[in-house]
Amino acid sequence: MPIIDRRTFIATGAACAAGLLSRGVGAATAAPLWARPRPSASQLLWQRDELALFLHFGVNTFTDREWGDGTELPSIFAPTRLDARQWARVAKSGGCRALILTAKHHDGFCLWPTETTRHSVASSPFRDGQGDVVREFVDACRAEGLRAGLYLSPWDRNHPTYGDSPRYNDVYAAQLTELLTRYGPLHEVWFDGANGEGPNGKRQVYDWPRVWALVRRHQPAAVMFSDAGPDVRWCGNERGIAGDPNWSAMDPAAVPHPGADGAHIISALQHGDPNGTVWRPAEADTSIRPGWFYHPAEDERVRPVDNLVELYAQSVGRNSKLLLNVPPTRAGLIHDTDAANLAGMRSRLEAVYGRDLADGAPRQWRPATGRPATLELDFRSPLTFDTTRLAENIATGQRVASYTIRALDASGWRILWRGTTIGYAKIDRFPPTTARRVQVTIDEAVESPESIDLTLHMASD
Repeated sequence: MPIIDRRTFIATGAACAAGLLSRGVGAATAAPLWARPRPSASQLLWQRDELALFLHFGVNTFTDREWGDGTELPSIFAPTRLDARQWARVAKSGGCRALILTAKHHDGFCLWPTETTRHSVASSPFRDGQGDVVREFVDACRAEGLRAGLYLSPWDRNHPTYGDSPRYNDVYAAQLTELLTRYGPLHEVWFDGANGEGPNGKRQVYDWPRVWALVRRHQPAAVMFSDAGPDVRWCGNERGIAGDPNWSAMDPAAVPHPGADGAHIISALQHGDPNGTVWRPAEADTSIRPGWFYHPAEDERVRPVDNLVELYAQSVGRNSKLLLNVPPTRAGLIHDTDAANLAGMRSRLEAVYGRDLADGAPRQWRPATGRPATLELDFRSPLTFDTTRLAENIATGQRVASYTIRALDASGWRILWRGTTIGYAKIDRFPPTTARRVQVTIDEAVESPESIDLTLHMASD
């Protein structure tokens, strides 16, 4: 099995990112001499969660808009039955282990009583001006055994200092510090590069090193998400679909800061970099509805269960994590349809992936010794399946660059699938197949592969 060295990856990195690595390219006989990146304990925990809910909630919920302009009156924020425990219970029913709340969106309205602006829940009728949605959210997560995360939009269309970069950076740092120090441990702190002109017509320049340093200081166990990481990267689209191939390693210079744009940046976000020097796995985000905030007109346009299951295969099943937005209603509850479809997704996923059809079958791993590394399963009797799930032990890094799955049936060995990266999980689907043995060969790797895991499933009814 060819092992591809560092110099070869530099020369062929673009082809790798496009999934064009050929079987014989860049063979080498020695293992790489540099230390390949591996996940931190926090990154490993983050990925093993697989599913998380995003909760877009704020003044836009009451104006029926997606992006507010900052002129909204705090008095419109008036949820009548807000129940953060219901949010957490819905998340659990959908198999999610973490939630992220929009503590502040681009309109600048803060869901906690901040000292930096009057444009917050403290100026609203919610809980008679004594409310704190962030507090209720984190308390609900902990009560239900879930991890809490927060999104703080850097763009603020209400604050008068926005556009005066040094002054607004102080405001933003103060808001972030409040969130990082008042609410206990956070699992994920979510950023994006949203940016616009301030009242003075000047474009804000964000101080990202300062922002990241604040998180490291106050929440060292939290992972930070943005286009540029530094711990977790955006997948490059809002469709919830990860790239193929998808390396968890990245070149930190490929996306210099959140909000950077260009086709090469989207490619880097989608595919990662087999030659990357940092571990920065992808998070695939999308909404269960056409919009990110709740709109009554979209109550009949909620993603059905089949679509949610497909999203899982194209995100978690491509070495990513799925962050699914489920927006609370104006009452402050997750809509019944959204909740039912989430629960249906979990039931379907458990029915398909909760049981390995090949459980108990003898497995033989043959390391690479002048030939491709191979995993082979030998069944006691013919077995019918249409889905495979592969996994590497990512605690020691990501190594596989391409693989082939073969099945032995009455006519002999035949190829079921040729794939690229594996990482945390790779789900492949094909027509129902009945076989006595299944074999996976590792055709290309960046380092001698360790034993991989293979489970077999039946997804079709």
